[in-house]
Amino acid sequence: MIPAAKVTTFLLSIFLLTSCSHTFPEKPPAFQNVSVHDPSVIKVKDTFYVFGSHLASAKSDDLMNWTQISSGVQNGNKLIPNVKEELKATFDWAQSDTLWAPDVVQLDDGKFYMYYDACKGDSPRSALGVAVADNIEGPYKDKGIFLKSGMWGQPSEDGTVYDATMHPNTVDPNTFFDKDKNLWMVYGSYSGGIYMLKMDPKTGLPYPNQGYGKKLLGGNHSRIEGPYIMYSPDTDYYYLFLSYGGLDVNGGYNIRVARSKKPDGPYYDTSGNDMLDAHGKPGTLFDDRSIEPFGAKLMGNVNLENVEGELPGMGTAYVSPGHNSAYYDGKSGRYFLIFHTRFPSSGEAHEVRVHQMFMNPEGWPVVAPHRYAGETAGKYANKEIAGEYNLVNHGKSISAEVKEPVVIQLSEDGSISGNVSGKWKLTSDHSAELTIDGVSYSGIFLRQWDNGILRNVMTFTALSKDGVAVWGSHVYKKR
Repeated sequence: MIPAAKVTTFLLSIFLLTSCSHTFPEKPPAFQNVSVHDPSVIKVKDTFYVFGSHLASAKSDDLMNWTQISSGVQNGNKLIPNVKEELKATFDWAQSDTLWAPDVVQLDDGKFYMYYDACKGDSPRSALGVAVADNIEGPYKDKGIFLKSGMWGQPSEDGTVYDATMHPNTVDPNTFFDKDKNLWMVYGSYSGGIYMLKMDPKTGLPYPNQGYGKKLLGGNHSRIEGPYIMYSPDTDYYYLFLSYGGLDVNGGYNIRVARSKKPDGPYYDTSGNDMLDAHGKPGTLFDDRSIEPFGAKLMGNVNLENVEGELPGMGTAYVSPGHNSAYYDGKSGRYFLIFHTRFPSSGEAHEVRVHQMFMNPEGWPVVAPHRYAGETAGKYANKEIAGEYNLVNHGKSISAEVKEPVVIQLSEDGSISGNVSGKWKLTSDHSAELTIDGVSYSGIFLRQWDNGILRNVMTFTALSKDGVAVWGSHVYKKR
């Protein structure tokens, strides 16, 4: 297998040789890619770390160039060097030989707590535990399992007989501090839904007598998983990110969000829907139509790579992006979405991607169309924004369909024409109001690096009150 960095260099050299008319007004940023499924982020000093399924991890100082630290559930993995013996009880209970999406948090004692989990896979028979290390890169020592699921016909963690339509699958943890320094853990995947536990920051374990905790949403085997909560000091909301659909290349994975004034909810979407109502109909399995209306869909399958002269496989073209984490950098005031994604015509191969997020005037996150390359939102004029754009409407569906762009024109007089009609307005330095075919969207304009055409271009990202995201990226045509 050729390393991704070498493939990038090769494609770039070919492109330069065959595109004599293509000039480079800006220096292309460098990217180094890694493969970490279900990346959960933590920043230690000036370094970002992501931890994912199958004991994979990576680190970066700039969210663009990543270095793989570990991969594979086998003895010798530096995170848990004797993992097969250390977590034997976990593997035995889950009837599995691998680990799923973990999360790492640093508690007040300075130590790093890794919340690991394993699941049988074809049923919610799972175990969730914690291991502790002095160093973020390990080695981690197991402190034991503290939550189980899938005990068929037996008392579950809340004392009632386990029922997978209402009780959670104990995987996909995210442990975080709220603004008042209380520790919480949100978790769950499919099955009975997404739950929340209040945690003891001294032990890293749940406070006693909570059972499975408080239910936030889901149930009846609806395809909702990968919960992650981020607090924004700018809006004073907690944002609950979720992945809907199936994670494979045909699963229609997509990223959604809801928000609450309290860490343990209730959470509501842009339409005001209570997320507790997001679940499959009783007696159904993977009933996607029941959950599609709930949660603002921030991104899904997308292809912005159809502009003449682009480098194939270099721009924004994602299949089943999801299981994200999110990070607010208090020093810079920036928000980041970190996720894994597959790609068109690349099978199940996946890599980590990072996109910058912004809060729109209504206090909802919108995701920049292209991967993060160090950009900052600036002060723009109408003439800088006017031009042809590729427009993608992410919709609300859970589908394997890849959303293809249509070309539209943003004119300096504020009109929108082409394959859609409407109007646009710059309401501050970079805040955007767009009306497209009668639907209003709120977001921002942003100059970004488009790695498909190797240029900085104007983009926009915006969200409707119905929770539909639109992305626009300026079309560059070779002269």
